[in-house]
Amino acid sequence: MTRPRLRFAPSPTGFLHVGGARTALFNWLYARRHGGDFLLRVEDTDKARSTEESTRAMFQGLSWLGLDWDEEVVFQGANLERHRRDAHALLAAGHAYHDFTTADELARQRLEAEGRGEVFMFDRRSAELPDDERARRLDRGDPYTIRFRVPPGETTWDDLVHGSITFPNKDIDDFIILRSDGTPIYNLAVVSDDIAMGITLVMRGDDHISNTPKQILLYQALGASLPQFAHLPMILGTDGKKLSKRHGATAVGDYEHLGVLPSAMRNFLALLGWSPGGDRELLTMEELIALFSADGLLKKASVFDPKKLEWMNGQHMIRMPLEEFAAYVRPFIIDAKLADAAELDARDGWWLTLLDLLRTRARTIVELVRMAAPYFHDQVAYDAAATAKHWKDAPAVASLLQGVADRLATVDWTAEAMEPALRALSEERGVGTGKLFQALRVALTGVAESPGIFDVLVVLGRERSLERLARAVDRLQLPAA
Repeated sequence: MTRPRLRFAPSPTGFLHVGGARTALFNWLYARRHGGDFLLRVEDTDKARSTEESTRAMFQGLSWLGLDWDEEVVFQGANLERHRRDAHALLAAGHAYHDFTTADELARQRLEAEGRGEVFMFDRRSAELPDDERARRLDRGDPYTIRFRVPPGETTWDDLVHGSITFPNKDIDDFIILRSDGTPIYNLAVVSDDIAMGITLVMRGDDHISNTPKQILLYQALGASLPQFAHLPMILGTDGKKLSKRHGATAVGDYEHLGVLPSAMRNFLALLGWSPGGDRELLTMEELIALFSADGLLKKASVFDPKKLEWMNGQHMIRMPLEEFAAYVRPFIIDAKLADAAELDARDGWWLTLLDLLRTRARTIVELVRMAAPYFHDQVAYDAAATAKHWKDAPAVASLLQGVADRLATVDWTAEAMEPALRALSEERGVGTGKLFQALRVALTGVAESPGIFDVLVVLGRERSLERLARAVDRLQLPAA
């Protein structure tokens, strides 16, 4: 059995978008599952739009997702001479011909076709010249393109996603393979490169289906073996339309900065157009590799649901080994200026405890960092909605919180000691524990939601907790403005 060789071939004209990332992931998983090679080719022939910044962003996005490649990166622009040789080989074999038709003449022919209500099809009879006339024009240096001569019949392939697909060749225009400036058209460059790289499976988006019959004809004319083809379904937004910027972030790098874990992004992208079978949703990289197969590829378009991604990310945050998770979150904490590296090192045990408490409540790392702020800052900022709801009767709440402070000052700083003390206070004051705990939560964190109140007290510690209670009482006792 031939060793599988697959490639991801982005154009460096922007960032790595989720559609491209999904394509790269599927190629990578197939190669890893079947002991093959995953190759990377940068299709940089559009010099006007290709940038080094975009190329770096592509590499960074793939590396963040954990997708490594097995050989040196191929840059398509470096293969220009081979592309030209292949075009001229097709010309010499009679599979292509010189076309001296000018741009103005082509425009006139298109307009005439439109006037007749017809779809424009290039008529090779208008381009084919007697040998002596062609030689004369070549000697004169007249500009020309090279067009592929589409043969009669039909072109069929067995797609790994869609099954048998057939195109009548009469519906395929004689297409240009080499421009008048000597640069190749996309279809020739892709086929030339895929042959040179030994690609055995071309897995890409189904927007390329219309290119495939042209490429198959080029493979055949060049005398090369055909790869298999698999055309992946489109990714849609939640409104059922093609995913675009109007649906929010579409670049992989945006999700990295929003605090999505690479493992969650891989898991989420893998399920856009592929099913592992059963109801399995949460999968590790090892499980994705072990389960991935062409049989699970779906024909139906998939929906990119950011809420589902957030849920999945929250699940991966919980499942990630704590110390590994802490290492990933650490730069976010430092960038938010909550602590520096030395502080985190000095309070490593405390920091791990806090992280373990917060990660069960957050769905992204950015959200977790926001939740962590009250535990790092010396003072808390009180959320207006939280104080309006839970500190309505300021004198009564001040008295209650002072009672909490007095009671906590006399007990060991453990959940086992503090809980019965505060429940007894609640009963003595005739106040529900929920009301007492919520008023206390706002005093300690400034917000209405947090981990369990006794976990919060333990993590904050005696000194800081009592300081915050004193500040809250002082605030509540201030005269109304």
